[in-house]
Amino acid sequence: MTRPPLEQPVLRHSPSSGAGSPDVWGIYEPDTGSIQYVCADPESRQAALIDVVLNLDPKHWRLSTRSMDQVLDLVERERLAVCWVLDTHPHADHVMASARLKAATGAPTAIGAKVREIAAIWETIYNLPGAFAPENDFDRLLEPGERLSIGNLEMRVMLSPGHTLGSVTYVCGDAAFTHDTLMQPDAGTARADFPGGDAARLWDSIQQILALPPDTRLFVGHDYGTDEREEPRWEGTVAEHRDRNIHVRDGTDREEWLGKRKARDETLALPDRMLAALQINLRGGRLPPAEEDGRHYLKLPLDRF
Repeated sequence: MTRPPLEQPVLRHSPSSGAGSPDVWGIYEPDTGSIQYVCADPESRQAALIDVVLNLDPKHWRLSTRSMDQVLDLVERERLAVCWVLDTHPHADHVMASARLKAATGAPTAIGAKVREIAAIWETIYNLPGAFAPENDFDRLLEPGERLSIGNLEMRVMLSPGHTLGSVTYVCGDAAFTHDTLMQPDAGTARADFPGGDAARLWDSIQQILALPPDTRLFVGHDYGTDEREEPRWEGTVAEHRDRNIHVRDGTDREEWLGKRKARDETLALPDRMLAALQINLRGGRLPPAEEDGRHYLKLPLDRF
């Protein structure tokens, strides 16, 4: 897939279908194939920002706000008021913009409550005991079944482990933000081989998602294109996935899928930003404390993966 340059944003609007249905905008982030979402109540113009990216250049180890700024530009253009800054999990492939979005908008940040367990795993990997305190770095740690208000709309939190042990799906009316579980129907499903990940749990999470009403719009976390498709896509319905998702359409055998998923995951390299990104993401998008020279430093475990 030839990815479009960051300076030429790929942005699409999925309009509300009526009462209880949100307006959804997706903005593609080409460096990591991530999709950033704005989920808004058409009546009140209140909005939640989901999985917004803080850009990290791994060639020069510099951060920038170019993708986040595209989201904020859309918010301003559509005259929206941000009421939540949400992440579906501590991302391995990109740095989350949550802390900077809170500073820019004043909106509270939230993530699934099992981030505490993810943090404990990575404190051991980095040999940084006590380094991460999600209860301090996020305003809300969300339990399964909790509900958030976005103006007149209600968003439900669904635990969807597998990619990580604490990933959550946000369901708002006829829209579900499914993070790194499903890919597009022509691309299949996401990996489950990171520490705390589990392919069997990912299968169960996907089946829960595919049990939502058939016309539910599913918004995936990533798209990398396919050999036959160049342009990025990120929206499909439950019915479309059940009919033609190449990995998990109706009639797929669980054990056969598990074997293929695990074999595929064994061939995948670590995301190039992972070991840096998680030290920031498990702090809610904040950098590690500055050292005596005023600069921030990251720690990388050698020979661990």
